[in-house]
Amino acid sequence: MPVSRTALWIGRILSGLVILFLVMDGGIKLVPIKEVTETMQQLGYSGSMAQARGLGVLTLLCALLYAIPRTSVFGAILLTWLLGGAMATHLRVDSPLFTHLLFGLYIGVMAWGGLYLRDPAMRAMIPIRNQSF
Repeated sequence: MPVSRTALWIGRILSGLVILFLVMDGGIKLVPIKEVTETMQQLGYSGSMAQARGLGVLTLLCALLYAIPRTSVFGAILLTWLLGGAMATHLRVDSPLFTHLLFGLYIGVMAWGGLYLRDPAMRAMIPIRNQSF
């Protein structure tokens, strides 16, 4: 299924925003700044520097795999796993629904939506009838 120029650019923009967010999120965990370790402790984790850095490396790995066209589907799958864990953490500590708990869902929808709009193979695997893209 061919991808229109509009769909391709919307997909690239959505994917770019996801990648930017993941790079920022992973980067601050690599440092890690005080706010990161404190937030991790509030969420029920040890908040150690090693734990924060490990999460940062995982996040950056997901972003890298998602950004490379040949591995973007695998990256999106790993990203879904990572975001699911974040959502489960927020559910466990009773975080606000729309701003914290569902934030992982928002990023996941953007990631898969961006991939769907820019990748003809994804569109062929999951056809949507009567699409106007």
